[in-house]
Amino acid sequence: MSALCLAGGGEVIRVATLAFTLAWTHTIERTAWEEDWRVDPAALVLVAARVKGTGAGMEPPDSARFDGTWWRWSPGVSVPSVTLRRAPQAGDWRLCVAGACRPVGEILPPAADPVTLSACP
Repeated sequence: MSALCLAGGGEVIRVATLAFTLAWTHTIERTAWEEDWRVDPAALVLVAARVKGTGAGMEPPDSARFDGTWWRWSPGVSVPSVTLRRAPQAGDWRLCVAGACRPVGEILPPAADPVTLSACP
C-alpha cells in the first residue's frame, strides 16, 4: 500500500493512505480552501480543489464550477512533493485522512517549517 510521508522538524512521519485532503484558511481572505490528493508510488496527484470564495490571488480557474458553496475544479497535476510553509499568524494546515482531520502541528513538531509531503519510498 502507498503511504504519505510528512517531513519536518527533523522527523518523518508515515501515514498509511492512498488519498488525503489538505485544508487551510486563506490568510488574507479568511476563506476555506481544500485540495484532494492521491498518493501514487512516485508522486502526489492533485485530483480536486475547491475554495469557498475568491480574491487576493485565489481566483479559481476558468474550468471551476460553483455549486452554491464551493468553487470546484479538477487540476489533475502530478508533483513529486508539496512543501508547506507554516506561520503561527496564518493558522495551521489540516491533513484529513478517511474523513478525520488533524492540524499538521499535531503530527509533526508545532514549529516544523517547512513541512514536505511526498509519497513514501
